[in-house]
Formats: sequence, structure tokens, C-alpha cells
Amino acid sequence: MILVTGGTGFIGSNIVAALIARGDRIAVCDRHFNGTRARHLAGLDLAATVEADDLMAWLGDRNDLDAVVHMGAISATTETDTDLIMRTNVWLSLDLWDWCARHDVPLIYASSAQVYGDGGLGFDDDPAQVAMADLRAITPYGASKLLFDRLVARERDAGRPAPPQWAGLRFFNVYGPHEGHKGDMRSVIAKTFPELQAGRPMRLFRSDRPDYGDGGQMRDFVFVKDCADVVCWLLDNPGVNGIYNLGSGQARTWIDLAHAMFAAMDRDPVVEFFDMPVHLKGRYQYFTEARMERLREAGYTTPFTSLEEGVRQYITGYLEHQTGT
Repeated sequence: MILVTGGTGFIGSNIVAALIARGDRIAVCDRHFNGTRARHLAGLDLAATVEADDLMAWLGDRNDLDAVVHMGAISATTETDTDLIMRTNVWLSLDLWDWCARHDVPLIYASSAQVYGDGGLGFDDDPAQVAMADLRAITPYGASKLLFDRLVARERDAGRPAPPQWAGLRFFNVYGPHEGHKGDMRSVIAKTFPELQAGRPMRLFRSDRPDYGDGGQMRDFVFVKDCADVVCWLLDNPGVNGIYNLGSGQARTWIDLAHAMFAAMDRDPVVEFFDMPVHLKGRYQYFTEARMERLREAGYTTPFTSLEEGVRQYITGYLEHQTGT
């Protein structure tokens, strides 16, 4: 049995579905079994469900877990309650690390590209403590993920007990089914699809930098199904340990994204630009791109879904058929 925390959420629910599809028995831990997020698991045969506050008691000294996939977190970049963020994103993660080390259970956990801050130092998933010491996250969420990565590296270098396999995944701009509940944290695809469906134009920020044209700002967009595939691969390759970027490895422009959306909807592209809000000027990221060499060198060879194909699958296979989840 594999435990997935945050299993009713966006990335977590896609991982649960992928694992069940290949025949794994799955226990899900979360706080939302009675809310709209529970619909993400509709029709899936779960081995167990666990309320988040009961997790460590549920784990106890049980010996029937084959792995823990820890996706549960306070993931909103706008969250300012640092005590809540620390309890959820750091102390609980440390509790799971210690439990997995004591019980000889692999641990796959969610880190984030937010650890790279404004991107000024690049996007190299160098696992050395000295490399991580130079990183500066700019949100409390990013800082919590960076802190846990640093604590893991410290434990590794000190030779202290560790899970038999451990891997942290620094997710970049993930998009795909089951993100509707995320509000402002949804992908631009999810946010703008209803507008485009109603016949309105795609609206993008103007650039306020001379080296980027309007809509030329770039992001590393990665399809959530690719993220689930990487988790499945890690569980099948217990000798792979470390901290890895998880993006497509190819930065694409917002114009590219707009064109992919219009193509998926069989419409001619119509894009309008508007001034960037004052509170974002000077803080807006103009470029992100995951360096993927380390994951590739570890043995992951599956190609990542292109932006055009991922957007097509998301829109035609999901967004056109249901909204709000």
C-alpha cells in the first residue's frame, strides 16, 4: 500500500489516479473528503482515507506501507500565516521523514520551483548544501520548501538515518485536471478558459522590460500527468535518491500558451494586452526553465508532453466537459 498525502488536491489526486490505474493500493490523507475536492477521487477504489490531523497516529508502527508520497502542503504563494506554513510544510514533513527512516519506507515529497526566488541565480537543482545556501525564496511558501530541502541535505551529509529511498520534486508551472479549487493559484489555462469559451480575447500582461515583447515573458509549463509519471517511475526505481527539478525543461512564452489554447478550441487567436498591476512591477518573473539534466542522468527517459499537446488534452478532454473542479 502507498500513502499519498494531499491526495484530494491538484497534483496529489492525479498521482493517486495514476497509481491506482497501474494496480497499486492507495491510502489518501487530506482534509477535504467531504468537500468539492473529494470529487477528484470519484470512482477510485481507495484502500483507506486518513484525516490530516490523525496522520501520525494512523501511521503508528504499522508495517504495511510500501511508500509515502507526500504532496500535502500549504501551497498558496499568498499565504502569510508563517506558523501554519511551518507546521504543515516543514514540521509535518520532518515527522514523515523520521517515520519513514525508522520504518524503512521510501519517501517522495513535493518541493517547489519557488525555492529559486526571482530566478536570478538560475534554476539548477544542485543538491549540495552550499548551492542551496545561496538560494533566496521570495514567498513564505517558497521559503518553507527551501528550508525542508536544506534540512534533508543536512541529514544526508551528516549520515543520519534516512528513508531507504527519498526524492524531492521541485515542481515548476504545473497545469491540468483538478486545479479548479485553487482559486488565484490556478494555471492561466484554467483561469482564462471560460473567457475564451465565451468568445472573449486572451488578455495578457504587457511587458515593462525592453528585452521581452508583450506576451514574450516565458515559463516552464509542465503537464500534471507528466508529474504523475515521474512519481510512478521513482517508485519503480528505488535506487534513485535526491532533489530533482520537475518541469518540461523548455521555457515557452505566454503567446505560445495563448495560441495553444485557441488551437485546441479551433478558434483564431485574439490576444489583448493590459498593463501589469503596480504591485507586480519589479517582482514579476520574466523567465523560468527547469534544468532537467539530473533527472535524465538518473535514468528518466520518457519525453515530456509538449505545451500544445498538453493544452489540447486538458481542454478537449477535461475543461470542455466540466468546470469548478
